[in-house]
Amino acid sequence: MGKILWVGLGGFLGSIGRYLLSGYIQHLVSGTGFPYGTLAVNLTGCLFIGFLSQWVGTRGFLNPEARLFVFMGLLGGFTTFSTFSNETVNLWQAGESAAALANVTVHVGLGLGAAWLGHGLAYGMWR
Repeated sequence: MGKILWVGLGGFLGSIGRYLLSGYIQHLVSGTGFPYGTLAVNLTGCLFIGFLSQWVGTRGFLNPEARLFVFMGLLGGFTTFSTFSNETVNLWQAGESAAALANVTVHVGLGLGAAWLGHGLAYGMWR
């Protein structure tokens, strides 16, 4: 149960961070129509998870609960795109280039398809 609480606490804080940063950035560029706030969150999350993954991997200083708090909770709540990006880089670095490319293709393709399907289903139900 302790692990779940660490992930939950991290997710709570990460989600608040996402909300605040995204809103702040979007406010700075209001009226553009492009989701710069989301882009800022995703790029920031990718930068942090890449840096921390390498740092923790080479230094080995975080215990398993702290890793869950930071990676699954905090950064997972901040943006799951960072986890997807880090897993793709890990596959690539492990020499699994085909799996890395498949990961990108499947996530983006099926993710867009699922969002499109969800929109279509909702439209069909409530028009």
